[in-house]
Amino acid sequence: MTDHGLMDFDALHGGGGANLGADGPRLEAAPWQLDEPQPLIIELADKDEFRGPVLDLGCWVGDNALLLAARGFEVTAVDIAASAIEQARAKASARGVDVDFRVGDATVLDGISAGYNTVLDSAMMHCLSDTDRQAYLAAAHRVAAPGARLHVLCFPDFVAGAFPMPGNLDEASLRRDIEVHWSIDHMEVRRYTTNMDPAGLRDLVPDASMELAVDDGQGRSLLPIWHIAATRR
Repeated sequence: MTDHGLMDFDALHGGGGANLGADGPRLEAAPWQLDEPQPLIIELADKDEFRGPVLDLGCWVGDNALLLAARGFEVTAVDIAASAIEQARAKASARGVDVDFRVGDATVLDGISAGYNTVLDSAMMHCLSDTDRQAYLAAAHRVAAPGARLHVLCFPDFVAGAFPMPGNLDEASLRRDIEVHWSIDHMEVRRYTTNMDPAGLRDLVPDASMELAVDDGQGRSLLPIWHIAATRR
């Protein structure tokens, strides 16, 4: 399975494009693929917000995982798209960086042993339905060590409203599901870097209110995103 109901991520990575949900826009490339680490993740790493070993869920082509591994962390990284994992492994090999990249379903995490001190989700959780999100948070809890840290970047409802995301992304729904297994330490809206220029974003979703997006100074759209930091119960 490579879609989890939202889109065919393998087709998107492979260059064939994919529809975002049944009624949403068509993506020809992944807007979240920067081919460099997400700036928010670099910021967290610079602030010593990670403790190893680290589990990166929804890692795509592995740029955040490679950043953390290059800084000395033991990293396991999981994505449902086999072609994205293949590219991530090739990057790791080319750089001489050791990351355990795996194809897997983050709502189950079969074959992942317990003991991770940090779980990272850089913009994957909003792709899940409420039911899948609850299973995902339970699975992450199962493999996390006591007192482990969870860092999630997740679009809020007022951004996801422009796209047909499958779950409820209002603050109350996110807090309800996360706090079953995790204690939220802080939850704030930050800016997430995409590879789309503002004009391209407006063309993709012309009927949406995209004045929320701003240019990062390099022609890339920054979208509001929740940064949720939590501790394992």
